[in-house]
Amino acid sequence: MNRRDSVLMLIGAGAAPLAGLAQQPRRIYRLGMLQANARADWGRIDPYLIAFVERLSELGFSEGRNLVIESRLVTGEAATLADAAADLTRLNCDVLLASGTEARLVALEQASRDTPIVVVAVDYDPLATGHVASLARPGGRITGITHLQSELPAKRVELLKDMLPGVRRIAVLADSSNAGQLASAQSGAKRLGLQVQVLELKKRPYDYESAIAGAARAKAQALLVLGSANFVPARARITELALKHRLPSMFHHSVWVEFGGLMSYGANFTSTFRRAAEQVALIFNGKRPADMPVEQPTRFELVVNMKTAKSLGLTIPHAFLLRADRLIE
Repeated sequence: MNRRDSVLMLIGAGAAPLAGLAQQPRRIYRLGMLQANARADWGRIDPYLIAFVERLSELGFSEGRNLVIESRLVTGEAATLADAAADLTRLNCDVLLASGTEARLVALEQASRDTPIVVVAVDYDPLATGHVASLARPGGRITGITHLQSELPAKRVELLKDMLPGVRRIAVLADSSNAGQLASAQSGAKRLGLQVQVLELKKRPYDYESAIAGAARAKAQALLVLGSANFVPARARITELALKHRLPSMFHHSVWVEFGGLMSYGANFTSTFRRAAEQVALIFNGKRPADMPVEQPTRFELVVNMKTAKSLGLTIPHAFLLRADRLIE
């Protein structure tokens, strides 16, 4: 072998490991989620899910490159949830996103043994319901965001009373997903000396017309709609019925006010879901959920629809309007 051949052999031997590295397939991360709405409807109905995906992309995890999002449509029925959760588990997802109802989280917990779960608990309190040991140190495979739903419904009742000092009786729209919220609302109403009419929806499809019309016949003076992913597809219908039956309405999220509800008080969902995306990215990068605190929003928004107030013939105290973070004209 001459000198030239020896040099070429050495160069080839050194390059071989680099060539092998370059040919390694890109790591593909898989995220599973259960959703009530089709992907095509996210921008219209669940814009915060779009924000979630956009934030993941900003952090280096984008669909079509190194991320696959497996989304399964579900109803609130336990059997449907269980089947969809089991389907996601068979796909060996790296992380599962449990947003919306507690039932979705339960289904994902039961279907998977060790897959990390990031919750966006907007309908329930994961600490009060025992899904995490503490907010600071969850201790298991669940972390995420909680919207303090064991406390905020009472605050929403208080705000209804502040806006409408003459209110004595309120109706509360509820279903099986928000028992903790209902208890908080009832507690807040009791402290303020208010009567509560519970409109509990049990059988699907929910009959919103009968429930809200019944509240009006029973002389309810305002309507509090508790947070439930099950109510989301009927946003336009619920706000329309509240206005039809002359019931000032309170919600947990500003999107409802944009649909025609009177007011809302709660966290900014876009910020919440962007932060959830950051938590998912941390887990993709190797962080353990047990060491990641379950976070709480630091800012809450009071939003009032002035057009709806005018339609209802309401005169809102000036001092109350000064407290609002946003007025929709």
